[in-house]
Amino acid sequence: MNTLTTTVPKVRLIIIGDEILSGRRQDKHFSKLVELLSQRGMHLSGAEFISDERDVIAATLARSFATPDIVFCCGGIGATPDDQTRQAAGQALGLELVLHPEAARLIAERCAENEQRGQGSGDMSLPENQQRLQMGVFPVGADIVPNPYNKIPGFFISNHTFMPGFPVMAWPMMEWTLDTRYAGFHHATTRVEHSFLVFRLPESRITPALEELEQKWPGVKAFSLPSMGDTGHPHIDLGVKGEPQAAAEALAFLRTEVIRQGGQLTPPAK
Repeated sequence: MNTLTTTVPKVRLIIIGDEILSGRRQDKHFSKLVELLSQRGMHLSGAEFISDERDVIAATLARSFATPDIVFCCGGIGATPDDQTRQAAGQALGLELVLHPEAARLIAERCAENEQRGQGSGDMSLPENQQRLQMGVFPVGADIVPNPYNKIPGFFISNHTFMPGFPVMAWPMMEWTLDTRYAGFHHATTRVEHSFLVFRLPESRITPALEELEQKWPGVKAFSLPSMGDTGHPHIDLGVKGEPQAAAEALAFLRTEVIRQGGQLTPPAK
């Protein structure tokens, strides 16, 4: 069995926004983060969807900051009244918010570029540009997270990466964070997942074997996903995930138990 020397923290996702909870917009970050993590040999351990209320965000973040987890937070870092994530992060950490100098420079640079395109003014003393600068106000000690789409950065503090809700901005920021801050965790552990379909076997009959499997191979997780059978054949998708050698041994055990319990590995003949 392989010996793993790097402990990879759990990775979690927090999605912030009433528009997601109401159904006005559909979340796209969950599946994208799963994809980005998988490409790097990592996996997602959990996700939360919460409202725009500052106290709700602050309470969620306070619990989250108390963990050693790697956390990605999407939404609510703009400068309109419904954007409360920056303030909530400061509240959860007990920190004041200050204008980050590098964020201020990048926002001013963006305003100047807009002026060159005939879109507004680069004069940072104007009220609208002063309002834009609010997007660079972060908790004391935060680092910026580069935003290649429009230069207005997110921020990083206490192992949490805060990004806009827009995928075109958030996804490159996720990638940058994974590749810059957490490259040492890429492919640090080897995990595999195997599964097979089982027919004519009630889940209750195979459950004791799943429990025995996890006792014999403590690092392996067993799963059972019943299906009513879109093809007309109800079945169970049985499988294991974990370290390769242990998972292979556990899978062989599970197949043997399925046969012993009278299950079939091919659909019943019509």
